[in-house]
Amino acid sequence: MAEQLSSLAELGSVAQASEPAAPVHVQKLDKSGRAYATGKRKNAIARVWVKPGSGKIIVNGKEFATYFARPVLQMILNQPIVATSRAGQYDVVATVVGGGLSGQAGAVRHGISKALTYYEPALRGVLKKGGFLTRDSRIVERKKYGRAKARRSFQFSKR
Repeated sequence: MAEQLSSLAELGSVAQASEPAAPVHVQKLDKSGRAYATGKRKNAIARVWVKPGSGKIIVNGKEFATYFARPVLQMILNQPIVATSRAGQYDVVATVVGGGLSGQAGAVRHGISKALTYYEPALRGVLKKGGFLTRDSRIVERKKYGRAKARRSFQFSKR
């Protein structure tokens, strides 16, 4: 330490001064008044724009209910909107490429969550607590030589 402390009160003032200030999250909008974010999951990448509206969600030019036909995938897409109780307040436009439908739904969910925090920074705590801002980094393990798949061996035969 560079300086000598003579009492505990001085120690408290030094500890408070050295703590970095919490990052301030500000609203990030483009020229059209939309919030943009990129969401990722497995091999899927989603570009998501959020703007105030009637609650329509459009994925790759289609209504999200027709693009993601399974109810589970539709529920995954709506999770961040329901968690923040903003149903019917924002229009979402997303383009998603790569991966399968499950990965694409997860990527759009991640993108919606990030875009909501850019539009309304106050929602960050709710979305962070729900785990919607964390990128799920699990990907498929690569196939190794001498193996049938990533870890599975070829069938053993004694004869």
